[in-house]
Amino acid sequence: MSAFEKPQIIAHIQKGLNYTVFDCKWVPCSAKFVTMGNFARGTGVIQLYEIQHGDLKLLREIEKAKPIKCGTFGATSLQQRYLATGDFAGNLHIWNLEAPEIPVYSVKGHKEIINTIDGVGGLGIGEGAPEIVTGSRDGTVKVWDPRQKDDPVANMEPVQGENRRDCWTVAFGNAYNQEERVVCAGYDNGDIKLFDLRSMSLRWETNIKNGVCSLEFDRKDISMNKLVATSLEGKFHVFDMRTQHPTKGFASVSEKAHKSTVWQVRHLPQNRELFLTAGGAGGLHLWKYEYPIQRSKKDSEGVEMGVAGSVSLLQNVTLSTQPISSLDWSPDKRGLCICSSFDQMVRVLIVTKLQKI
Repeated sequence: MSAFEKPQIIAHIQKGLNYTVFDCKWVPCSAKFVTMGNFARGTGVIQLYEIQHGDLKLLREIEKAKPIKCGTFGATSLQQRYLATGDFAGNLHIWNLEAPEIPVYSVKGHKEIINTIDGVGGLGIGEGAPEIVTGSRDGTVKVWDPRQKDDPVANMEPVQGENRRDCWTVAFGNAYNQEERVVCAGYDNGDIKLFDLRSMSLRWETNIKNGVCSLEFDRKDISMNKLVATSLEGKFHVFDMRTQHPTKGFASVSEKAHKSTVWQVRHLPQNRELFLTAGGAGGLHLWKYEYPIQRSKKDSEGVEMGVAGSVSLLQNVTLSTQPISSLDWSPDKRGLCICSSFDQMVRVLIVTKLQKI
């Protein structure tokens, strides 16, 4: 691929914020997005922006009692577009951004900060019930159905006597019919655990030696295909989730991506083989996954095992002197992306030439 054919990552709009921003998410079917974080005075904030004529217009600012760490639209309908958030006090709230004074759903989900959140079953993506998963510093991962008050529908926590590890990232996957669904969770010690929600069991676990910062399946609404896990030491791992070997687990390929922590991974909604990683040194890297000629083979005893593919770097750019803390592709417009960083900036990016890859 020549330099002229390569995708380019262009910072289209940049805006400074007067608070620490932890997460940003596109509002589905719109040119709007939300940013979430905390003011220096210790309160939480949600801001709603709209792209208008090449600039950002602040439509609404919502201040809340506790700093807000993470959010998702993944469990809501396209009609409602409610935002679910996790805060520093362990609360899970669901907000109607048109009337954000009182949450439409509220539960004290965890004893400590909710670090991470994901949603499934909403937005017309994935089969089955609308559900939200939260992961916390208290070591637990909980699945919530907003139609059921107070109690989680699933609670994955360490057994008695086991160390409670800080859960940094969670992701739904395998939601391709009404019954199947998994949650993958990553922890500060490098553990990755895959929970099968249908059988309510731990399906697989591994350790990538460094804290797991971000996990994402390439698609939530298909039979498990690929999972990317990013880590503290600049590496990411791509697991082929189609074939699980009874002892070796899933085949994987790892790549040294950044010189520092890889904070985020996000797959392009319109092409699941392309994904962005965001680094602690303020860099964004665009990658392409190539499948092997055969995705599985038989081991010496005739048991099927997976074969990992390879990844290639398509483009990279440094946007900030501080870590990029969150990243989200537009579900509607190919190549449109937002990211936030710890220099209190939010950026709207355009990634060009993606349809040619």
